[in-house]
Amino acid sequence: MADHYEVLGVSRDASPEEIKKAYRRLARELHPDVNPGAEAEERFKLVTHAYDVLSDPEQRRRYDMGGDQPFGGGAGGFGGFGDIFETFFGAAAGGGRSARPRSRRERGQDALVRVTMELRDVVFGVHRDIEVDTAVLCDTCQGSCCQPGTSPVTCDICQGTGHVRQTVRSLLGNVVTTQPCNVCQGYGTTIPYPCATCQGQGRVRARRTVSVDIPAGVETGLRLQLPGSGEVGPGGGPNGDLYIEVSVAHDDVFSREGDDILATLEVSMPDAILGADTTIQSLDGPVDLEIRPGVQSGDVLTIKGRGITPLRGSQRGDLRVGVHVVTPTRLDAKERALIEDFKKRTKAPGPQLAQFHQGLFAKLRDRFRNG
Repeated sequence: MADHYEVLGVSRDASPEEIKKAYRRLARELHPDVNPGAEAEERFKLVTHAYDVLSDPEQRRRYDMGGDQPFGGGAGGFGGFGDIFETFFGAAAGGGRSARPRSRRERGQDALVRVTMELRDVVFGVHRDIEVDTAVLCDTCQGSCCQPGTSPVTCDICQGTGHVRQTVRSLLGNVVTTQPCNVCQGYGTTIPYPCATCQGQGRVRARRTVSVDIPAGVETGLRLQLPGSGEVGPGGGPNGDLYIEVSVAHDDVFSREGDDILATLEVSMPDAILGADTTIQSLDGPVDLEIRPGVQSGDVLTIKGRGITPLRGSQRGDLRVGVHVVTPTRLDAKERALIEDFKKRTKAPGPQLAQFHQGLFAKLRDRFRNG
């Protein structure tokens, strides 16, 4: 087996650039389309195989340690059965059609941004300007990947096809295969002068602002899709999509159940007995509320149309206020006397067991759910 370094005419400590330069020179000289002789064809195969091994760091390391197989691999100079069938069916799949070069323009990746919003923003929806750190089109080359004033040039190895043909010996005879060109990486062109700003990628990382209208009725975990607002693709390719994941912050006063908003109203014992009119601050402004005489802890007062606008619809939910009657814990002598006199006059029964309840908060929860 010929030594790969000798085949390429380089020293064993040659750099990757020296190896690539040697391969390109020999490939131009020995390519079957340029030099159709049998001897040149055989050398071209050796040169290509040598470059395939030495251009890959891991394969080169194994080769330097004596682990490389002869050209074609396996016993007798033929590849294993997997290689034979891959070669055969790969060639057959070509069917005589010329392989097309890869495009440098590719679709960009999707991006995900998490946004935290207040419960009051869920009632009507909110407009947000969101800062996104992502890939954007390079202003210098506008996605061409080249320095301004320059352009890609046709690869002189594959002649712009992006692929080279190789003849491989197998149990089925000589099989011609088409493989991506190692010089241009299958693009069919090379970039002699890559853009210095984006390093020949056609895009750079940058922070940009995306405006989004978050609709009413969203809830934690919901994702909104903004088509075409994600990362720009390599080579100035089309943008991916941007996904906005919503998280609704905890509110100390209000909570949500479906499209309804829940709250707890503390009522003094005199107001619970006599009734009262009050004004409370809902999420979208003040609301007048009537407390009827004799209201009990756990009763629910419903204010229609003061809840959340549903995600798909226009009929708002309700504001449901659970009553919590507050019993005074500190009384002066006069107040205590008044309460004792009240107790005598009403002849209220003493404490006694009643129907079992799960407690005040369970009662409130059940009433909220059942209306």
